[in-house]
Amino acid sequence: MTAAADEAPEPMLFNAFDMLVPVHQSPGLWRHPESGIERFDRLDYWVELSRTVERAGFSCLFLADIPGVYDVYGGTSEAAARGGVQYPVLDPQVIVPALAAATSHLGFGLTASVTYEPPYLLARRFATLDHLTGGRIAWNIVTSYQDSAARNLGLSGQIPHDERYDRADEYMEVMYKLFEHSVEDGALRADKDAGVFLDPGGVHRIGHHGRWFSVPGEMLTHPGPQRTPLLFQAGSSARGQRFAVDHGEAIFVINANAGRLGRQVQETRAALAAAGRDPRSVKFFAMATLVVGETEAEAQDRLAQYKRYVDTESALALFGGWTGVDLSGLCEDDYVADVQTEANQSALAMFTKDPARTWTVRDVAEFVSIGGRGPLIVGDPGQVVDELLRWKETAGVDGFNISAAVRPADFERFEHYITPELRRRGLLPERPATPLTLREQLLGAGPHLAADHPASRIRL
Repeated sequence: MTAAADEAPEPMLFNAFDMLVPVHQSPGLWRHPESGIERFDRLDYWVELSRTVERAGFSCLFLADIPGVYDVYGGTSEAAARGGVQYPVLDPQVIVPALAAATSHLGFGLTASVTYEPPYLLARRFATLDHLTGGRIAWNIVTSYQDSAARNLGLSGQIPHDERYDRADEYMEVMYKLFEHSVEDGALRADKDAGVFLDPGGVHRIGHHGRWFSVPGEMLTHPGPQRTPLLFQAGSSARGQRFAVDHGEAIFVINANAGRLGRQVQETRAALAAAGRDPRSVKFFAMATLVVGETEAEAQDRLAQYKRYVDTESALALFGGWTGVDLSGLCEDDYVADVQTEANQSALAMFTKDPARTWTVRDVAEFVSIGGRGPLIVGDPGQVVDELLRWKETAGVDGFNISAAVRPADFERFEHYITPELRRRGLLPERPATPLTLREQLLGAGPHLAADHPASRIRL
C-alpha cells in the first residue's frame, strides 16, 4: 500500500435531519425571510429539498415523526400550535415514493413507532417502500414518548419506559420473522408457462405467539431488495442503549459535548462487541446544526440574525414535549429540577444531569432555540469542516445528522459552501454510477443484515 493510500482520509457520512412540520428543531426560525417552510404541505417543496441534499452528497433524508402533539407546556397544545412546534405534522411515509422517483441515490430514513403500529401491517409498508425505492429505505425504530399520543390511540397513558422497550424487543422478533423468513428468495417466479406467480412452497407462516403479539400467518408481500430495511436507532437511556445494541445498524446520538458523546459511543461499541457484533460495522451519527458563511464574520452575522427570530415560548413547548416536564410555572432564573419521567429520558438528562453546569429555564430556552440538543457549529466552510472533523475524532462518530435552522436555506447553503470543501479534502467522495441500497451506502457491506446481527439467530 502506498503512503498516499495510508494517508487517505476516511469519508464522512451525512444525513439531512428534517420533519414534515413548520418547526423541527429551531423554534421561531420559520419567520426568517429566507424560510420557505410555509410550503411544508406541498410535495414540490420536499422534492426540491431531496434533490438539493442529494446534490450536496447526503446519503439519506432522515425524517423524524411523532404520533401526538406537544401539550405539556402550560397543560395545553396552544403554544405548540401558535409556534408551529412539530405541529401540524404530516405523515412522512406517504411521500417517499415521489421523492425516490425524483432522485437516484438518496436514501430515506423513516421514523415509525413500535408502540402504536401493528407489526403485521408495518412490515408490509416497509417492504413496499423498499421495493418502490430500489432498497433505499431505513427504519428509525422508536417506542414514542408522548402522553398525548397514548391517549389519542386508546390508552390511558404511556406504557412505562422500560416496558416499552421490552415490548419492542418482541415486536422486532415478529418483524424479523416476517422480513427474513416468511417468503423465500426465488418464491416470486412469475412463470407463465407453469402458471405459478408466487410459489406456495416458498411461503411460510411465522407462527408467532408471544406475550404482546400474536401473528400466526405469512408476510403480506414478498421481501424488498434489503429484506429488512436498514435499522436506525436512537436510544440513549440505559434501556434504550441495550435496545440499540440488540437491533441498530446505525445509531443516532445527540449531545452538545463531544467528550461526553465520545464516552457514550465508546460504551456502546464495547457493548456491541460483548454481544458478539462487530463494533465497527455499526455507524454512529451525531446531530449538528451548521451556520456557514463565506467568511467567519458573515457566519457570525447570520447567527446574530437568526437569534432575532427565536421564540422562547415555543422553545419551552418543544422542551416540554421531549421531556414531559412543564416549565411554564417557573421564572426564567429558576433551575431545572432533576425529575423522573416516562418521556424522552435522554433529552431530560442532558439538562438535569450535566456535571458542568446547572441549567436555568432561560438557559434551556436559549439552548433549544437554534438546533435543538446538538452542537451549533458556526464559521466559514473551512472552519465548519474543521469542527466536524474534531467532533468525528473526539466523539468517534462516523457522520452527522444535519439539522437546518432555516429551512430549506441552510441545506442549500450546505451544498453551496460545505460540499465543495468536503470534496476538496476527500471527505465526500463522488457516488458510484450504479445506485446502491441504503445499507450498502451507509455500512459499506451487502444489501442484507450482517451475519452477526441478532436477527440471524431467529428461526420459525
